[in-house]
Amino acid sequence: MFASTTQAQELKYQDQQQLHDIQRQVSAERIEKDIRKLVSFGTRHTLSETQSETRGIGAARRWIKSEFDNISKACGGCLEVYFQSQTIQDEKRIPDATEVISVIAVQTGATDPNRYVMMSGDIDSRISDVMNYTDDSPGANDNASGVAGTLEAARILSQYKFNGSIVFAALAGEEQGLFGGKILAETAKKDGWRLKAVLNNDMIGNISGINGVINNTTARIFAEGTRYTETDAEARNRRYTGGEVDSPSRNLARYIDLMADRYIPNLDTMVVYRLDRFGRGGHHRPFNDLGFPGVRIMETNEHYERQHQDLRVEDGVTYGDTIDGVNFDYAAKLTSLNAVSLASMAWAPSPPAEVTIKGAVQPSTTLSWEALDKDQNKQLAGYKIYWRYTDAPQWQFSKFVGDVTNYTLENVVIDNYFFGVASVNQEGFESPVVFPGAAGAFGE
Repeated sequence: MFASTTQAQELKYQDQQQLHDIQRQVSAERIEKDIRKLVSFGTRHTLSETQSETRGIGAARRWIKSEFDNISKACGGCLEVYFQSQTIQDEKRIPDATEVISVIAVQTGATDPNRYVMMSGDIDSRISDVMNYTDDSPGANDNASGVAGTLEAARILSQYKFNGSIVFAALAGEEQGLFGGKILAETAKKDGWRLKAVLNNDMIGNISGINGVINNTTARIFAEGTRYTETDAEARNRRYTGGEVDSPSRNLARYIDLMADRYIPNLDTMVVYRLDRFGRGGHHRPFNDLGFPGVRIMETNEHYERQHQDLRVEDGVTYGDTIDGVNFDYAAKLTSLNAVSLASMAWAPSPPAEVTIKGAVQPSTTLSWEALDKDQNKQLAGYKIYWRYTDAPQWQFSKFVGDVTNYTLENVVIDNYFFGVASVNQEGFESPVVFPGAAGAFGE
């Protein structure tokens, strides 16, 4: 198969015991406790009660902040915890002035604090009428499961120190128009965050599908193709060089897919080449809209009778997003996938920048990239080149090339493969793979 490419090597990866340890620490019992607490607020609709201590969105977000505060206290103040607020009005689903308030917790990196990876879930819930903010709306799976997973990941990862920073976000206003994500994404852009990965967790607890399938061994990772921010010039260039399936979001998804294979027992992830479910959206989209790499992690088999439904029994069918529809072991499994992926990226050096490639009408392919800042990336050991056949979904071959800024793969013809570069630290932790050019860039 590879007789003519003498440099070719099967993928080689250094197993990391710390990631196995992180996976084992995730607790289904703690996740269940958190989901039950979130459900107990009755409704978490964005327009619901804010003054009560026991009901509504206000009570829910104050409880989430108190949990992050407790986590920070346990790690000696390692998290910066705060509310992020903006008043929204004159919107179809938020007609009157309403504070949309998310809860953010940041674990600052030791050597590269302005490089971020993020896990998020959505605080708010809804029933059939998106404007009904008074009736019960448990939102057990959609999306107490994502918030509970984010809290649990913070409990585990706050026990470790990382090179880059990790953001744990409970985002508000998702059902009313993705407002919490928009506010945080715009703030990250304004403040110059080098945000390399957004892992949006939206419905990670259901294993029983509307199609009758019951499956706790698979999950989906939705990842957009070409960047929404791509310019006309970049699109013209991509037509001749490729990159349609190698956006940073797609290579982030491939990275998470490999984490599942390596560290999460009995879980196979499906990378879906689409921004989200058909015609639908989630809280990673506002980040994608500004050019940040982001994906949605969720269950494979959805049950639509349990989503956005009034609580009722109709023609013998029970409707509603209640606690009995959540499988806590499965939610823990997907939480552990997030945790090991965040940890691996935060320990690894920053993804390479300014990756370029050449080799047209030549027998060999040369990749070049910009040297990473050694103060920010003290853990850097060097770089690894990846390549695969153009119709292969996952990287197939790799070669560690050391601490250099260019390398030629002899007798590997550029026309037959897609290529990329990852940075590697001294313990073997790797960044996501960066496809050459604007189509695949993770930023500076």
